[in-house]
Amino acid sequence: MINIQSLNFSYRKNKPLFEELSLHLNAGHIYGLLGKNGAGKSTLLKQMAGLLFPDGGSCEVMGYKAMKRQPAFLREIFLVPEEFYLPKVTIRNYVRSYAPFYPNFDEQAFYSYLKEFTIPQDQQLTSMSYGQKKKVIISFALAANTKVLIMDEPTNGLDIPSKSQFRKVIAAAVSEEKCIVISTHQVRDLDNLIDSIVIIDEHKIIFNQDVGTVTDKLSFKLLNQLDDRQHVLYADSSLRGHAVVMKNINMEQSRIDMELLFNAVLSNRQPIQELFN
Repeated sequence: MINIQSLNFSYRKNKPLFEELSLHLNAGHIYGLLGKNGAGKSTLLKQMAGLLFPDGGSCEVMGYKAMKRQPAFLREIFLVPEEFYLPKVTIRNYVRSYAPFYPNFDEQAFYSYLKEFTIPQDQQLTSMSYGQKKKVIISFALAANTKVLIMDEPTNGLDIPSKSQFRKVIAAAVSEEKCIVISTHQVRDLDNLIDSIVIIDEHKIIFNQDVGTVTDKLSFKLLNQLDDRQHVLYADSSLRGHAVVMKNINMEQSRIDMELLFNAVLSNRQPIQELFN
């Protein structure tokens, strides 16, 4: 579905953002793209959408070279950017203007999503708060029914109940034909939503695993005490105890802690990569 090979890119000469970055994403999955601020998450999403061009290597989406932005490609991809502009029109007029660009747009589903997010249907877009505008864009993106849906920091500006609603509607939208990529630095917002985890750091993809494989290889626990015999790969200590990522020696089932995993991969990369390789 999305195939990136040996991608090189930089905004400034001699300061590469990506060096020989490769990534393959399949349909039927919700990918969480995680990374520190400045790691290049937004830039990578823009490469997928054809809004930025590689300095070297290639980025193909659904068999199309993303940088060519062909009409057949644009019909089947939707990017929800972190920063966006909405015209001074009502929601209904917005739909009339932009829905025809997406042949599989489902207007009934769009208004159902608005109802889920408690957004008035006849409100003018420019009179809305940032959070309300974000919900309209997310609703439109889902209703467009594109094969590839890319979302950059979609939970920014959403309150806690809205984040819960967001996870609900995204989980319902996934299908075997669709690939969803969500970038965020608010790692906990993706708990129980994504089924594959991609971590970018130091110009490259350093981790790309599905959630099932992660829970097979790793165990997430809260311990009262740390012991060298426990195969701890990473620990985050607090007054409650020690939240740890351990080798899953006994093949126990545990609930993945996305934030703990992210910090573990960044802090103790080599042993974790060796464990998965």
